[in-house]
Amino acid sequence: MAGDLADYARKNKINYFLFNFTDLFGTQRAKLVPAEAVGKMQKAGAGFAGFATWLDQTPAHPDLLVMPDPNSVTPLPWKPGVAWVAGDPWMNGKPLEQAPRYALKKLAEKYAKNNLRLMAGVEPEFHLINTDGSAPSDSRDTQEKPCYDQAAIMRRLDVITDICSTMTSLGWGPYQNDHEDANGQFEINWNFNDALTTADQLAFFKFMVKQIAEKHGLRATFMPKPFINLTGNGCHVHLSVWDKAGKKNLFEDAKDKEGMGLSGLAYNFIGGLINHADSLVAITNPTVNSYKRINAPRTISGATWSPNTVTFGGNNRTHMVRIPDAGRCEFRLPDPAANPYLLMAGILAAGMDGVEKKTSPGKRLDIDMYAEGHTVKDAKKLPLNLLDALRNLEKNSFLRGAIGEEVTSAFLKLRYAEWNQYCRHLTQWERDTTLDC
Repeated sequence: MAGDLADYARKNKINYFLFNFTDLFGTQRAKLVPAEAVGKMQKAGAGFAGFATWLDQTPAHPDLLVMPDPNSVTPLPWKPGVAWVAGDPWMNGKPLEQAPRYALKKLAEKYAKNNLRLMAGVEPEFHLINTDGSAPSDSRDTQEKPCYDQAAIMRRLDVITDICSTMTSLGWGPYQNDHEDANGQFEINWNFNDALTTADQLAFFKFMVKQIAEKHGLRATFMPKPFINLTGNGCHVHLSVWDKAGKKNLFEDAKDKEGMGLSGLAYNFIGGLINHADSLVAITNPTVNSYKRINAPRTISGATWSPNTVTFGGNNRTHMVRIPDAGRCEFRLPDPAANPYLLMAGILAAGMDGVEKKTSPGKRLDIDMYAEGHTVKDAKKLPLNLLDALRNLEKNSFLRGAIGEEVTSAFLKLRYAEWNQYCRHLTQWERDTTLDC
């Protein structure tokens, strides 16, 4: 905990702070504050024009004042003398209701009063690509099944170890790095934490990976489906609920009759995710491109590794929710285009609704959903596109209210506008198939 940022600057040789906030689309916004001014700015906040970012505001709105959270301060090891600090926008003397980080904080505080604390670990996948975005950066990375390719990860050793060593120096506890299922695709895993800390880390992680990749003359992308024939980028979230003190995992039960090591609370939480999945997906998979990962045809590796139905199973990666071992579940739907804070807020709201209503997740399925999914007649399907997902979220009054009416309404308004912008584009495929109709 930094507390006083001016004091932190003196003790840690910090010359500049990035006063940061994350807008509705997950874009990070920042002002560079010199250490000499940070004491004043910590009290007064850094001023931003909300209309200039992805927030539902106009040029007539007053300044946003971003108040830094000193608990989140993170030095940039690759840029000595600079530190990043997540903040919360205020307007007219109170927190901005449509700010995603504030929405998550409010929701987490609500459940903390009931002695419930969501813990989460994320697995954001990314591609290292050419600077023009045309192809994976490693021209020798061409295997049909490149996952865990030792030679390929060694050819990118400098970049991956630079990222991993940075995370180690920050105390995140990274414990494995691997080449993923697509050519040029990587994943780095680190220790789980409470939902807000993990959301802050995910926001910083995307920023850090892009910065370090650029330092090595490369480009990193977290786009859900950057190459149509390759496996897309997921952002699987490992979930458990603990008591407020963080001493007891409330998801764990050695006496589970199903033999999965989960408590009734855990099954109800999964039930909430399943019940709300077809509208929660607008938050967990928020771009037009997201649905080319979820509903993709088979890739050259043989599988998409992405769910397309709303089901859960044991240690089985063809389902939306996987139970890898006792005391946790893995939510495999999200992709890294998701706003880190809305992602956690949506999961928390949906899961806790299941807990409060004792929602059953239904029957656990132990089949390969890719090969045998057609035999499950009552399995709910995920939306085929962003428009359907947005319409589902709009109709889901519970989720909107639980996450925050103002933040979800603003999110929907801006995403609908993005969908309409997408529809104004004419693709070559349309011309090729329809010009002579």
